Amino acid sequence: MTADERTPDLDEIGRVVQLYVDGFQGGMDKLREAFHEDAWILALDAEGGFSKDLISDRFERWAASHRQVSGRVIQVTQAGEVASVLLGFDNTENLADSWVDVLALIKLDGTWKITHKSAVHSSRADWAKP
Repeated sequence: MTADERTPDLDEIGRVVQLYVDGFQGGMDKLREAFHEDAWILALDAEGGFSKDLISDRFERWAASHRQVSGRVIQVTQAGEVASVLLGFDNTENLADSWVDVLALIKLDGTWKITHKSAVHSSRADWAKP
């Protein structure tokens, strides 16, 4: 089985991930489109501090940040209507302040939505950091 056969929705999954990345440029609507309303984030910062929130509680702050970021898709795995994306979430103004995310997605009523985000500061991401 080829990679294309294993990930038939690669383009649509990539589009949803890009909505998330683009949301940091004032795109509240893009964040709402990318994430399921009940999606959670669990994260470890550079010092090892742990946080968890409903992602929707962060939308306003994220969209207002206008943080210069780019998404670096490292790996996509799809099994039917569930997928995961390993994403380098790179701060283009300061690579040392980047993150690595594992995004879980589910296809609901024909539409991919991010349902969970686990994130670590890039200093804790070993080989996946920029």
